[in-house]
Amino acid sequence: MSNLRNKVQLIGNVGNTPEITNLDISKKVARLSIATNDYYHNTKGESVQDTQWHNLVAWNKNAELIENYVPKGKEIAIEGKLISRSYEDKEGNTRYITEILVNEIQLLGAK
Repeated sequence: MSNLRNKVQLIGNVGNTPEITNLDISKKVARLSIATNDYYHNTKGESVQDTQWHNLVAWNKNAELIENYVPKGKEIAIEGKLISRSYEDKEGNTRYITEILVNEIQLLGAK
């Protein structure tokens, strides 16, 4: 059961062109966001679409895969874990960010 802790699985569409950073010859990081959609009926019986955005971080081989094969709009499936961090902005305010660290990625949809 320990492998069920802090596990995220999502299928969604890439919302922006992935940002790729080469840290040195052997390290690469990709940052991107995906949208997931949920559908439900409200009290009036109308169909409502609820879109959630998720920030992803992928390293090394996963980052290379994203760089080469994942454009904006591509449908992907990911498995990873939640990570949180904080930083101070220019005004000295503490900002908190929650991201998904991608362990596995699968390309979906049309080629």
